[in-house]
Amino acid sequence: MSNIVSIHPYFKVHAGQMDAARAVLATFCEKTKTEPGCLYYDFTVNGDVVFCREAYVGAAGALAHLANVSAPLAEMLKVSDLIRLELHGSAAELSQLKEPLAALPVEWFIFECGIGR
Repeated sequence: MSNIVSIHPYFKVHAGQMDAARAVLATFCEKTKTEPGCLYYDFTVNGDVVFCREAYVGAAGALAHLANVSAPLAEMLKVSDLIRLELHGSAAELSQLKEPLAALPVEWFIFECGIGR
């Protein structure tokens, strides 16, 4: 579990833009399904807030994903605002992401303990 990195973005969809946002979600999923480093990837919605639950094999998997979805992310940011962005993982993996993601408002969560199956 020490090499898993999960990303937790929350988007607040602009008024009247939920249909457009949902179309972008389908594009995100289509692009992401080709990524070998993706462990899981799905979206949930609560009113006008869209959340993406996603995890990758290490910092390399997370960076590959972010590069792969740069175009749909740009589209999503036209119809929503990024209101929260969390990255969770081991200190070693997160340290590899701090410089490449320095321009983003990331909240860093360092793995403490857990179980895996």
